[in-house]
Amino acid sequence: MAALLAATATACASPLRDLGPLPPRYSGPPLPADTVVSEMTSVLAAEGITVEREPSNALGMCHERLSGRHSPETVDAALKAAFARARSEHGWQSGPDLGSQTLSLTKGNWTVMAGFPGEPVQGIQAPVVLSLICMDGGKTSPTPAPPGPPALTPAPASS
Repeated sequence: MAALLAATATACASPLRDLGPLPPRYSGPPLPADTVVSEMTSVLAAEGITVEREPSNALGMCHERLSGRHSPETVDAALKAAFARARSEHGWQSGPDLGSQTLSLTKGNWTVMAGFPGEPVQGIQAPVVLSLICMDGGKTSPTPAPPGPPALTPAPASS
């Protein structure tokens, strides 16, 4: 019985081929962090939100943080308008749905997320924090090509 199962499994299974590395999780060339930060800072400024950059790199991925403060009465509308502007003017796409209190966008190898600050506190500016997360470190250098087959060189002739 075991021999019959082994023969059936061998006959029905196709050989596995190495198809090379998996494609990246994004399309197009990786975007540098400076470009992404510049775009997001620009769309926020157009809506009256001033932020400062707080870089933080981790192994294998990068993380940028933009933070600032805005009028609590209009912060939610300003964030929504800034994200809409990023989509229309800079080609960002809607990101994963993270719930009604969080906005997200994606572009290339980047994801941007911002949460709504919640109930305004009288007399205090509302915090605005955007997290910008990328894969591949935001580098613009191309990915090296996989090595080809080894070159065959003839052995030296012996006498």
